[in-house]
Amino acid sequence: MTWLGIPLWVPAIVFANEPTTTQLDFFENKIRPVLAQHCYNCHSTQSKKLKAELYLDNREQALIGGESGPSILPGKADSSLLYRAVLYKEESLEMPPKRKLPDAVIADFKKWIDMGAPWPKSNEPQIVKNDGIDFEKFRNEHWSLKPIINPTPPEVVNTAWPKNSIDQFVLARLEAGKMKPAQEADRRTLIRRAYFGLVGLPPSPESVAAFVGGDISWDHVIEELLASPQYGERWARHWMDVARYSDGLGGFLDNRGLPNAWQYRDFVVNAFNADVPFDQFVRWQIAGELTPEAPLSARAGTGFFAVGPTYNGDGGDAEASAAARAETLSDRVDTFSRAFLGLTVACARCHDHKFDPVSIKDYYAIAGVFNNTSIADKPLAPDTAVKAYDDHQNKIKSFEKQIKQLNDKIKKEKREITEEEKKKRDEWAKNRDELRKSLPPKYAIAHGLRENGSNNMHVAIRGDLRKKGEEVPRRFLEVISRDKTFNKKSGLLQLAESVVARDNPLTSRVFVNRVWQWHFGRAIVRTPSNFGIIGDKPTHPLLLDWLAKNFMDNGWSIKDLHRLIMKSSTYRMSSEHIAANFDRDGDNRMIWRMNPRRVEVESWRDSLLSATAELDLKIGGAPINQILESPRRSVYATISRNGDRISSDPFFRLFDFPAPRSTAAKRTTSTVPQQYLFIMNSPFFQKRAEALVSRLIRESETNEDRINRAYQLLYNRLPSDGERETGLEFLSKVDFEPGWQQYAQALLGSEEFRYIE
Repeated sequence: MTWLGIPLWVPAIVFANEPTTTQLDFFENKIRPVLAQHCYNCHSTQSKKLKAELYLDNREQALIGGESGPSILPGKADSSLLYRAVLYKEESLEMPPKRKLPDAVIADFKKWIDMGAPWPKSNEPQIVKNDGIDFEKFRNEHWSLKPIINPTPPEVVNTAWPKNSIDQFVLARLEAGKMKPAQEADRRTLIRRAYFGLVGLPPSPESVAAFVGGDISWDHVIEELLASPQYGERWARHWMDVARYSDGLGGFLDNRGLPNAWQYRDFVVNAFNADVPFDQFVRWQIAGELTPEAPLSARAGTGFFAVGPTYNGDGGDAEASAAARAETLSDRVDTFSRAFLGLTVACARCHDHKFDPVSIKDYYAIAGVFNNTSIADKPLAPDTAVKAYDDHQNKIKSFEKQIKQLNDKIKKEKREITEEEKKKRDEWAKNRDELRKSLPPKYAIAHGLRENGSNNMHVAIRGDLRKKGEEVPRRFLEVISRDKTFNKKSGLLQLAESVVARDNPLTSRVFVNRVWQWHFGRAIVRTPSNFGIIGDKPTHPLLLDWLAKNFMDNGWSIKDLHRLIMKSSTYRMSSEHIAANFDRDGDNRMIWRMNPRRVEVESWRDSLLSATAELDLKIGGAPINQILESPRRSVYATISRNGDRISSDPFFRLFDFPAPRSTAAKRTTSTVPQQYLFIMNSPFFQKRAEALVSRLIRESETNEDRINRAYQLLYNRLPSDGERETGLEFLSKVDFEPGWQQYAQALLGSEEFRYIE
């Protein structure tokens, strides 16, 4: 497969030994429920009669296989009997026997096997016992479920280094490990870090000169960026990863577009810019306008759920409809629990969670809330304006109906219209046309959740909604709130209040951890959406609790959290390599330096347009399909859920944009030849080089001045003598126009432009 003349195939990576948390989550959410529903009756230790000597309820037995040999060959889906069976291409090998699985599910099996068939080991410590889950044990013992404490910042030897309490927690760990923090970064590095961190764009040469020269302070830089409209765009994009934002256009059983999904995106941008307290932000995304005193914009908040998939049955029969509804509910529960709680509640869809204190009843207690909702188009206008518009439209439709009825009557009677009838019709048409001219603009619409019931769900036996088990009252997770049930309509508002309750130890921990990750590149808990048993433990647990407590005590203000982090010495460390520290802590878990990292694809593209003076900073509005041909910021690109419906999808995927089929905890960073081929050969990049040359010619007289200006625009520094001389020498040996084009493209494609230190 190629795009823009560039091959896009990248070899699959096989993970044979130690699956990642993300891979295990994929198995628990996409594979195990299907095995439980369709395979365990005949191929498990619980089968009344085991068929083909094949067990599919644990990895070891599945790898051994049955009468026909190994059922799974990790990394080789096409050669695996299990995958060949679900493909239904061999008559003697068709499973499940009653009905072929949906194409999307079959694709999940291929992806799972090709990634190495990750599966929790049967000897992993499990909390599920014959007599159920010991919730009290985990409330008292697991770090993320214990109450948030307010630890006193520890004393440190080097009292000159800390600028606030964050530094005391970090430095105390370093001193205990006989390590020293890196020196403070130079001012050019700091302002570049701040700009990319808060607004996702490079600073202007003038801003750099003012800060480096001491004309403006660090505090001034932070406040200026937090007040910028571009701040909301940058941080909305972070949250949109978590919300698995897309404009619809999914695959099999979910291929509809969501033409008003962008209203949720703008809602998020505006919320960050207005510094809406995070607890209120959460309420609006779960309960929307049901929240007391919610503004009109909150109607777009439940787009958090609506921009995800809503599956439809592929044949209209009961089994297909039940399976589609089950998958939709699983997405809602999964996105909700990972995003706000850092727990994989959807793994309890078919059985009690294999590792975490989440029961199957917990799953259906929360799924029951979403089962009482449906996707609806919500007007973003006062009810009076909506009524006025609708009444106006109804009057127009009434006149159109009268005209049609009269015309139909004349046609049916096969006669000419009378003068009296013509006079009536003309009058109706005149009134209709006048109403059309005075019709007010249509009010804006957002996709969201609508309450449509107050019923509990039954446990679905093996995940099949048609096989009802015990009825479960709607409520929050038992390990957090015990037996408080929801009884107000769907339960959405009570669910929202449970999430942001001060005695819920997860929500504030999860969010401050995400903010830390988005600033530092790595989180304190390096599995940001999994605070459960198989997730990573925090590198600095006391710091995490101190941040979470401080965050809530300061009104859940996200901007105050930014200020706190960015004013610390920890944030201002350089990324210098210290050999002694690296030998002790090569992964920088102790935070002895800043992590150098590549900027995300959106910031990189936006920075290219900024450097070439092409960027359009207009805020908000409908998405752009042809984003590579637009000067708008990348956050306004149309995003298809499967990443294969919009012309710009391959570009974003090539540079590690997350697939919006599910919530993304963090981004991967790959380095493959196709990326460099894009930089060298794509029309998009060639046009940016042309635009940069045009800007340099406009703003500078000589080649030397143009080289200086280019380095200031792209790297926020002047070139070294060697860099300047190399550029001048190259330009002296080539024709002006093609020479500058090549030189500009090389500068734009450099690693320095794509990385922040």
